[in-house]
Formats: sequence, structure tokens, C-alpha cells
Amino acid sequence: MNIKDLAQHLGISIGTVSRALNGKPDVNARTRERVLQAAIELGYSANASGRSLRRGTTQTIAFMLETGKSELRSGDNFFMRVIDAMQAELDSEGYDLIILPCHSATDPTEFLKRVIARGSADAIVVTATLKDDPRIEFLLKSRLPFLTLGRSRLEDKHPWIDLDFKGFVDQTVRKLVELGHERIAITVPPSGSNIASLLRGAYEAAHAEHGLRFDPELIFACEVSEYGGNQVTRQILTMPDRPTALLLNYEIMAFGVYAALREAGLSPGTDLSVAAIRRSKQLRFLDPPVTAFDIDLEDLGRTLAREVLKVLRGEGPFARLIWPASMILTDSFAPPPKV
Repeated sequence: MNIKDLAQHLGISIGTVSRALNGKPDVNARTRERVLQAAIELGYSANASGRSLRRGTTQTIAFMLETGKSELRSGDNFFMRVIDAMQAELDSEGYDLIILPCHSATDPTEFLKRVIARGSADAIVVTATLKDDPRIEFLLKSRLPFLTLGRSRLEDKHPWIDLDFKGFVDQTVRKLVELGHERIAITVPPSGSNIASLLRGAYEAAHAEHGLRFDPELIFACEVSEYGGNQVTRQILTMPDRPTALLLNYEIMAFGVYAALREAGLSPGTDLSVAAIRRSKQLRFLDPPVTAFDIDLEDLGRTLAREVLKVLRGEGPFARLIWPASMILTDSFAPPPKV
């Protein structure tokens, strides 16, 4: 289908369709929505070049990032390491990788619609998945092959790779219980992310498994940053029956946790056991280093590249893979302080 066919289908001019696809302000919102929706459903692609038009492919994979996420603003290298490994693997297959940064002021679903309509990539990897994610619903209706880094409630309907959030919680709680802890807190992202849902579910299930009293007040939804870790720790220290351990859903939060403990004259490990989901190089600057999980990000990137190409080529079975990790125990874990 070309732009002329799309215009005829909608009963509007080619110029209006072109301006709608390119986000021009002189097209009203309702018309733009009609054009984008029809382009997605009918498989229209505005190929980026004459070469792409002749070949019917761009030889490009897109990686969508929401730049407003606090973990990206903090300068964390998680995605850069994954992307670097992806590019190397894709290059060996004759594909390029492009990063599509979605600004925090932009609706991610509308951004994705424009990407699909313009045909800038042969397939896309979507990150920061929500439990109820409208982007995935649109992608399932479209003809664009895709893979998600993260799950949603529709996880049985599309290919995905995700970190083992349940395993992180299960192993950490088990070790803390072995050390004698009974009051264990956890942080979760503040949004409707699927990570928050997975962590909450695993946390409650782990308490039931070990016979611990489940206290929803020990689940802290907070900003995923050093500041968030600092604020949660300050809040914990004011609690009359405060927890003796804290599991962080993002490793950089540990810097804020340690700072709050030091300011209160307390020590990580001795006064509050601390664990983080991912072991990173930054954590080596903390004393003691934080108990965390070792994740092979380079292998994750290579696997993402291979799996998205399998989806693009229709070479099933498609990935529904929980990525493995191994726990690295440090002196940030200790028995609970004696009262």
C-alpha cells in the first residue's frame, strides 16, 4: 500500500495524509488519529528512502526508550550496555539499530503510532512496559514485528524477555529469613509499570511462603533514584516498628539509602540490611558493597537482537524468556539488630 491508496481509503487528500503522518499542526487531532490508525491497521509504511522502497525493507531495528524515566536521567548504563551488544549482533546480520527517544512530555502510544506509520524500521523493541500497556495493544493490531523488554498482562500474546523479578524477591527474602529477619521492606516503581505489579505479587507470596506477617505499609512506591532511596530510608527510620531489611528495585537507590543511614549514625548491614536487584560497577564505591544480583547485560543485548530478528523473519518459537541472575552476597546483609 502506498500513500495514494491510504488517502483513497480514507477519502482525503494525499497532502492531508502526509501532513498527518508527519505531525504537522495544521491537521486536526481527529483526522490525525484516523490517518495513524488506518496506516497501522492497513500496513502502510512511508519508507525512508528510495532504496528502502525498492527493497521493501529498511534493514533497521528500532529500540524505543522513554527518556523521562528517572533511571535514564540518573546516567545508569543498563540500556547503553544492552544496546551496544545489540548493535554488534545486528551488525553481523546486516542490520542497524536506531534508538527512538520518546520525550517525557510525549504520549508514548502516540509516539509509537507515528513510528509505525512512517515505516522507519522493520521491527521494534519496546521497553518500560506497563501491566496494561496500550502500546502493546496497538502493536498487536499492526503489522510491525516487535519484541518487548518486559512483560504485560498480554504476555501470552507476544514475544518478550524480562528480568527475573520474582526470583530476586524469593532469593532475597529467603536469605533474610535465614538470618532472622521478619520485617522486610521493598521499594517499587510509582507508576503502573508491570515491574511494580510483579514485585508486589512476589513480595506478598514470599511472606506467605515463609510465614511472615504481610504488612502493605512496608511496600514503598517511590522515585527510582538516589533521592527515592534516601526518602524511603528516612521514612523507615521514623517507624516505631521499623523494618530491619530493605530490598531496592533499582541499584542506584542504594546511594541514597546509605547516605540516610550515615546521617542517622547507623550502618548499612549492621542496622539495616540492604539488597538491590542488579549488581553494577557503581556499587563498588559503597562500603559495604550491596548484596545484589549479577546479570549478564551483554548476553541480554545479543539475545534481544537474535530474538527480534527471529520475530521479523517469522522463525518461531518466539521468546517468552525470564532472564537469569545470580545472587552475590555481601556484608550489607547481617542478622537483624538486637532490640
